[in-house]
Amino acid sequence: MPPRACDCHAHVIGPPERFPYVAERSYTPPTATLEAYQSLHRVLGIERAVIVQPSVHGTDNQVTLDAIAGYGPNARGVAVVDAAVDESELARLNDGGIRGLRLNVLFGGGVGLHALEPLAERIADMSWHIQLLLDARNLVELAPRLRRLPVPAVVDHMGYMNVANGISHPGFQTLIDLVRDGVCWVKLSGNYRISAQRPLFPDVIPFARALIEAGPERMVWGTDWPHPALNDFMPNDGDLLDALDEYAPDPDLKRAILVDNPAQLYGFER
Repeated sequence: MPPRACDCHAHVIGPPERFPYVAERSYTPPTATLEAYQSLHRVLGIERAVIVQPSVHGTDNQVTLDAIAGYGPNARGVAVVDAAVDESELARLNDGGIRGLRLNVLFGGGVGLHALEPLAERIADMSWHIQLLLDARNLVELAPRLRRLPVPAVVDHMGYMNVANGISHPGFQTLIDLVRDGVCWVKLSGNYRISAQRPLFPDVIPFARALIEAGPERMVWGTDWPHPALNDFMPNDGDLLDALDEYAPDPDLKRAILVDNPAQLYGFER
C-alpha cells in the first residue's frame, strides 16, 4: 500500500447501550468497534480513514465524532443532520473532523433528499460536500438539482445500482456524465452490494472502469466496513482492496484513488 492510503467509507456502530439505535432503522447491526476497525487497517496497511455516520444512529453523531477522535488526526468523517441543524452544531462537527453530510434514501434512519438544497446552502462556505446513498437509476431526475448545488456531491458505492441493469442504463450514464462534468465524486466501494457474481464480483469491473475513465481525479475507495445490513455472507476486506488491481492497474492511478484524491476531498495533509 502507498503511504497515507485512505479508506474513505466505513462505520463505527454502537454499543447501543451507550449510543442508542433509532426506532425507524431498517436493520439492527452488531456492535462494530473502533478498535476492530483499526486492527483491520493495520492488517491492510491503511493509514487514513473516513468514518461515516450509520443510519441506525440517526442524527446523533457522537458515535462518529468519538471514533474520529479515537482514530486520531488521520481520520475525517461524514455526519447526518436535518435541515434545521443550528450553526453551533455545524461548527462543532467541523471541529470534530466532519467534512460532509450524508443523505440516505435507501435505509431508515437517514435524512432524505428534501434536505438536499437547504443543507448544501448551509455548508457552502465550509469546504464540505453532500454524500448521497441512492440508487443510480434515480439520477436522471435528480441530476439537474445536483448540477445547481454550491458544493460537490459524493455518490456512495458506485451508484448502488444492480449491475444487471447494465452500463447503458440511463441512470448510470447520468452518473458518468456528472463525474465527467465535475459535479460528482464516486466511492469505488460496495461492489458486493451491486454484483450478481460472488464472492469476487467480476461483473462490477466494467462499471468501475467506466467511472474511473470519466473522472479519475474524482474517484475514492472504501471498504464499507463492517458491511452492515448483509444477511447471507460477509466479504473479505482484502478482496475488496485487491479489486483495485482490476479497476485501476496503473500504480499512479491507484495511488491517486487511495491517497491524492482523498486528501483533496477530505482535507488531509497533501
